Amino acid sequence: MAGNTSTDILVAGAFAAFTVDLLVYPLDTLKTRFQSPEYNRLYLDKATNAVNKQVLFRGLYQGVGSVIIATLPSSGAFFTTYEGVKSTFTKYNPTFSGSSPLLPQPIIHSAASSIAELVSCAILTPAEVIKQNAQMVDTAKGDNKANATLQTLAKFRSNPLALWRGYTALAGRNLPFTALQFPIFERLKQGIKKHREDRGTRTNTLLENGLITAASAGSAGAFAAVVTTPVDVVKTRIMLAAVSSAAEDQTGNTNSNPKSPVDALGRSTQSKTEGLKDALQNSKQGLKDAIQNVAKPVSRKGSIQIAREIIADQGVIKGLFRGGALRAVWTLIGSGLYLGVYESGRVYLAQRRGEDIDNEDI
Repeated sequence: MAGNTSTDILVAGAFAAFTVDLLVYPLDTLKTRFQSPEYNRLYLDKATNAVNKQVLFRGLYQGVGSVIIATLPSSGAFFTTYEGVKSTFTKYNPTFSGSSPLLPQPIIHSAASSIAELVSCAILTPAEVIKQNAQMVDTAKGDNKANATLQTLAKFRSNPLALWRGYTALAGRNLPFTALQFPIFERLKQGIKKHREDRGTRTNTLLENGLITAASAGSAGAFAAVVTTPVDVVKTRIMLAAVSSAAEDQTGNTNSNPKSPVDALGRSTQSKTEGLKDALQNSKQGLKDAIQNVAKPVSRKGSIQIAREIIADQGVIKGLFRGGALRAVWTLIGSGLYLGVYESGRVYLAQRRGEDIDNEDI
């Protein structure tokens, strides 16, 4: 990481995230819709059982605003943590009598990316929940003319903590994904560079480094995406269910507090005695409901239970690997652009100050 400041990494990571979000977001929307349990009901014609392309391809950028706002700091946090942890582990990795260090580089890359992912997911989870639920809103149907993101946010008004419900699922998907992708990515990148050096075609230019990084990251990402698709399907189901959970909480709160009758001016038509009686009854009912809720907490399906239901309903391939090919294409393009732009950006920022980047670090 020599030659790069923390600001370089933050700026390069944020710019890379912004670029990818704008270019490949529609593919992510399609993937979410394919993996949704409501896919058949919302996007298939009941008469012909054919895909309703007009509905499926409508609003492909719904929810993009929340993601852009969150991915700028989350991507910066990821790369800052990743580069810092990788540099620290490499620096203090002991070498014994032999030439090989105690920890192989793939282990260091996996550990660094996993730690960085945990930090990034804490920032990204609320935006991911909003994004995936906004992607499912049909803005052309009925009264749904408002912005899809605003509609989704309104459903979490009474229970904003539900926005973090998908943290475990998001981290559970991203941890194995990055642990697979980054060691393969680093190995491919070094292998391509060595191959070009051996042939005498290495130019070490900014463009060459960016293209090598993009090709390595895209290939590694596509492989990791296919392998981790089952976790991604479960994560999508959990995040889409978060809005239903928030809506149920809101409905429960509304039902437990019935309004007293009022006149045209909004004044209560109840007598003081009736009002006191109703208040006492409501307080008793509220206490009873509270005790029942403590004794019987709201049951929410876990990842394993959701996976079992998907397998029972659709099978392993059609269920858990649904949208896998689309996710692989999305990741091939997205990861290639993401890490290619990031790598080129941080090298450019360092070179603009007249500083050099270590050859092992690009």
